[in-house]
Amino acid sequence: MLKVGLTGGIACGKSYVLQELTKSGAYTLDADKIAHSVISPEGAAYPEVVNAFGSEILTSEKIIDRKKLGEIVFSDREALDRLNQIVHPHVFAEEERQILAIEADAGETGADLLVVDATLMIEVGSYRNYDSIIVVYCRPAVQLHRLMQRDDLSAEEALTRIRSQMPVIRKLRYADYVVDNSGERTETRHQIRRISEKLILRQIEEPL
Repeated sequence: MLKVGLTGGIACGKSYVLQELTKSGAYTLDADKIAHSVISPEGAAYPEVVNAFGSEILTSEKIIDRKKLGEIVFSDREALDRLNQIVHPHVFAEEERQILAIEADAGETGADLLVVDATLMIEVGSYRNYDSIIVVYCRPAVQLHRLMQRDDLSAEEALTRIRSQMPVIRKLRYADYVVDNSGERTETRHQIRRISEKLILRQIEEPL
């Protein structure tokens, strides 16, 4: 099975690219959704996160308020590192479990392409686990505008979150394929289609 890592900057459109790759027939896995699940009340990381950051991050229903948690960690590098140290081992374990299940299913169906979407795969080094890397990029002004709209943030708040991550321009150095999502969806879909075709061709020429 060809394993492809999908990453990029915050609000650059990774989820949309993953959605389109799913439509193309690839198995897909969203590591960011796994990260959300492990801090849910039933999640493996929940007790550690609450213990580390206090009950003030909880809603009245005892659910971790990700906006409140974000306000803490995106303005404090040490707090962000602490959160990642708690959450990442649980994410990696669940990700591996799901990948093994996908590989078992693929063996029965004959499908042989898996795309894993993870925001921090380059920062934590897990990009090395993949055969190819797709980086989703958009112009900085577009990224800022989309993040402000998506998360209802001020320009200052959005810039703080963008700056907490590796600059997307640096991530491009690790890319085998790049999707520039600065423009219209039709342009992005065209790029995704071409990348999908190249991956299919690679599977034919270099079966894994």
